[in-house]
Amino acid sequence: MIYGQSRSEPSRRAVLNRYGSIIFRPQKSGDDYAKKGLLVQEQPLIFLERYTIIKDQHQINENIRDREVRVISAEGEQLGIMSASAALRLAEDENLDLVKISPNAVPPVCKIMNYGKFKFEQAKREKENRRNQKIVELKEIYLSMTIDVGDLNVKAKKTMEMLGDGNKVKVSIRMRGRQQAHASMGIDVMRRFFDMLGGKAVMDKEPKTEGRNILMILSPAK
Repeated sequence: MIYGQSRSEPSRRAVLNRYGSIIFRPQKSGDDYAKKGLLVQEQPLIFLERYTIIKDQHQINENIRDREVRVISAEGEQLGIMSASAALRLAEDENLDLVKISPNAVPPVCKIMNYGKFKFEQAKREKENRRNQKIVELKEIYLSMTIDVGDLNVKAKKTMEMLGDGNKVKVSIRMRGRQQAHASMGIDVMRRFFDMLGGKAVMDKEPKTEGRNILMILSPAK
């Protein structure tokens, strides 16, 4: 078994192919690999331990070298504080893995479990969370200081659709030429536009002049 490998996983062996790459194959005899021209690494590679810890984010089995650990059984029962080697023997007796679940506790907390099954269920939960996660985007709507009522209604309808999808909306007006001297007119357009949304939006950022632009940021009303 590779150092740090879950006991619930099939036994594997580190093999160096002719290109110098490390591959993992099911345990076979040395003769089988010799026939294929592969060099078998009989001793565990030194860096495999570090690789396993970084990849899985858990220390398991022989990787746990703390002097004392607090142990929880596979059924959730508190088994008390004992040495890491004694805890590992308990896991081996049940043909399960010893997994450090709270490394920062004093002493660290370890649980006896089927680590392969644990990783499968964890990956399944993460996939489900990603599927249910809503990504909020910042959409943008452009107005003008001389926009007519018809166009304003069209823009308001489009904005309500964006808000209905759960997105934020940045509303902007680009002032041209002498319009900069009458920025208050643009702010009035913004406020009139906000009123047309019928309470379906809240202002994250009220209309404000920034250089040649007037900006307002809206979020969906809860």
